[in-house]
Amino acid sequence: MNKVLVDTGAWYALVDRKDPDYVDVRACLNAYQGRLVVSDYILDETLTLLRYRLGWEAANTFGESLLSGDVAALHDLTRKDKEEAWRIFRQYRDKSFSFTDCTSFALMQRLKLTTAVAIDSDFRTYGLHCIP
Repeated sequence: MNKVLVDTGAWYALVDRKDPDYVDVRACLNAYQGRLVVSDYILDETLTLLRYRLGWEAANTFGESLLSGDVAALHDLTRKDKEEAWRIFRQYRDKSFSFTDCTSFALMQRLKLTTAVAIDSDFRTYGLHCIP
């Protein structure tokens, strides 16, 4: 089965109908034939962003949906994932990768994923295929 990691910006755009990427992300996820993947770090980052920008209700609704397991497969980062993320973070000091992005890169390597649903350019800069 095809799998794709969904990054924080894409989850946010999917929830916030006023986000400029809402239409593209929604169409992309509706058309995708495969399993969506999210990490515990992305879940944390997305819930925090939703709470600050859209309020507790939006964050709660999203959290319930994602934690149900019906929307995406939730993967907890391992110690090795975090060590690899730290290696990536240190190696690419000239890039603006967040540590959470680096954990996503490490998780994608472990799961052998090559595609992410990501809005920002960091995943492309790292060399991954991104949709939309």
